[in-house]
Amino acid sequence: MGQTPPARFDKDPKVDRSLRHSLRDGITYAAMMGAAESYFSAFAVLLRATTAQVGLLAALPPLLGSLAQLASAWIGHRLGRRRGIIVFGALLQAAILPLLALLPLITPAIAVPVLIVCAVIYFAGPNLGSPQWGSLMGDLVAESHRGRFFALRTRLSSLANFSALIIAGFILEGFDTLGFAYWGFVAIFVGAAALRLVSAWHLAQMYDPPARPIALASPWHQALTTGLRDTGLLPFTLFFAAMQFAVAIAGPFFALYMLRDLGFSYVEFMFNTAASVCVQFLTLSRWGRLSDLFGNRLILVTTGVLIPLMPVLWLLSPNYVYLLGVQAVSGLLWAGFALSASNYVFDLTPRDQRAALMAVHNVIAAGAVFLGATLGGWLGSVLPERLELGPVTWDWVSPLCGAMVVSAVVRTLVIAVFLPHLREVRRVRPLSGSGLMRRVLMARVRR
Repeated sequence: MGQTPPARFDKDPKVDRSLRHSLRDGITYAAMMGAAESYFSAFAVLLRATTAQVGLLAALPPLLGSLAQLASAWIGHRLGRRRGIIVFGALLQAAILPLLALLPLITPAIAVPVLIVCAVIYFAGPNLGSPQWGSLMGDLVAESHRGRFFALRTRLSSLANFSALIIAGFILEGFDTLGFAYWGFVAIFVGAAALRLVSAWHLAQMYDPPARPIALASPWHQALTTGLRDTGLLPFTLFFAAMQFAVAIAGPFFALYMLRDLGFSYVEFMFNTAASVCVQFLTLSRWGRLSDLFGNRLILVTTGVLIPLMPVLWLLSPNYVYLLGVQAVSGLLWAGFALSASNYVFDLTPRDQRAALMAVHNVIAAGAVFLGATLGGWLGSVLPERLELGPVTWDWVSPLCGAMVVSAVVRTLVIAVFLPHLREVRRVRPLSGSGLMRRVLMARVRR
């Protein structure tokens, strides 16, 4: 199950060194996310946020933050360099985390709105660097090893995220036991800021190959019309955004469901979240090799047809151990889907348009998340806890269960409409979906 980094990632020493710094950046950035971002919703629950406010926290900051990607492509074109923009975004994110923790204490009457504003700035940081980072990594990572490198990076990042998630959960539980839950959040958010500073340092050490004049020059009318149409990215972007919309109807509210409705402690919440991260860590290297050998479409289709089942499984039982198992299965599927979706975008976008096209792709996806979470928050506020259809009656633990049902139905519709039209971009070996899952579950990846 282990995966040892190769002696060299690239023959060019500067590229090889940069990719190693990228691995370390991924580790510290993921640790920051595990210690901070994973607990944003829990922090909002502590501040007595409503269902609608939890949905707004999950949806509005990523949407507004993603607009920084549009500025990023324009600034990158003006500067002709990428690394400085990436590092600045990381430093901005590190700077806002302590304020995110402390400002609600200073302004308790408007604590949740202040938290949401801080979260907007928090998401603007990495979004500012995201298109430039994607363009830079597209230049540094050879196409033939892209799946394996990003699987290794994501796998190490998942381990860091998992470790930080557990440590932060125990810190919160310890402070909560002493009656100082708020200061537990302050501690983990400040620690996360320190991790992001380390991440920024590693980003600053990476080699930024001299960009050709056209490398970051993509006028927006061209990116939105010619680029999206000619590369084939538009159909995939619509599919990905539709799936993000469907997932966001329920996804942002699972923390609220666990902490408020099921009464989970912080440690129970942490272990439930960690179950998914742990499985991702154990399977990502396999997903990466399978992506290189058999293509991204196969993985997207195989995982995509199963993902609609996930919210339904949450409704079958509130048993804690059972829900750990559901999260483990979810982690397996989302690891493959997310990795292949990312690689598919790389496959579709040419080098000279990648920064702009990825920005457009991500902004559209963020808009879809906003719409989905807004719908989910409304459903969670208005749906009854009992549903009667003729002689059949469902008694739900929470109105949020209705949002989960709607999410499952919309996911199914998205898969049925879009997946039949998805095409493989590269020349790859044929394999069935059942054969793919056997290789994932039995750890067999043959050339």
